[in-house]
Amino acid sequence: MAVEDLEGLWESVFRTKDPTLLSWYEPQPSATLTLFADAGIGPGAAVVDVGGGASTLVDVLLDRGFRDVTVLDISPAALDVARARTGHLTGSHWIVTNLLQWDPGRQYDVWHDRAVFHFLIEQRDRDRYRQVLSAALRPGGHVVIGTFSPRGPTSCSGLPAARYDADQLSAELGEEFQVLASRVIPHTTPDGRQQEFTWVAARRL
Repeated sequence: MAVEDLEGLWESVFRTKDPTLLSWYEPQPSATLTLFADAGIGPGAAVVDVGGGASTLVDVLLDRGFRDVTVLDISPAALDVARARTGHLTGSHWIVTNLLQWDPGRQYDVWHDRAVFHFLIEQRDRDRYRQVLSAALRPGGHVVIGTFSPRGPTSCSGLPAARYDADQLSAELGEEFQVLASRVIPHTTPDGRQQEFTWVAARRL
């Protein structure tokens, strides 16, 4: 799908629907916080949440003492939702762009991705993702990534989605990363359905 079509898709979602009723909504990012704890990530870390949209992660991290949290998303409307809650707080930063076209311009201690990578069906897009990740993450930094598991959905919001187990996700990250923890964690959607996610926390060597 073309970049402009993707932006239009996600803009339509966030401008026409209640964010708290979307299938990926979670009031508390409990899986992410579990993997942060597994990896020993603390409030001194600079975090970029790629594809973070309207997620509550930025709220929770700022409440826990993090002071450098960047949220990146292709949809301005999605970021507007989160920024309305937390934009007045010191330490929140906002970037509207397609992740695969992003030139970071700085490095972060933590790269967080909940449910972006599994939309990258084409090899060239996954290769570009890794290039951006390498540019954005400092040596010794951490990546925390969650995708649909092999028992998860095959599509979301009309887009096809890949599914990964921990070994497959580790292989996608490559030998540059040492896996510190992996977990299979179910997500309960607002309408009560179960979606199983594979989570990996890894350190860049």
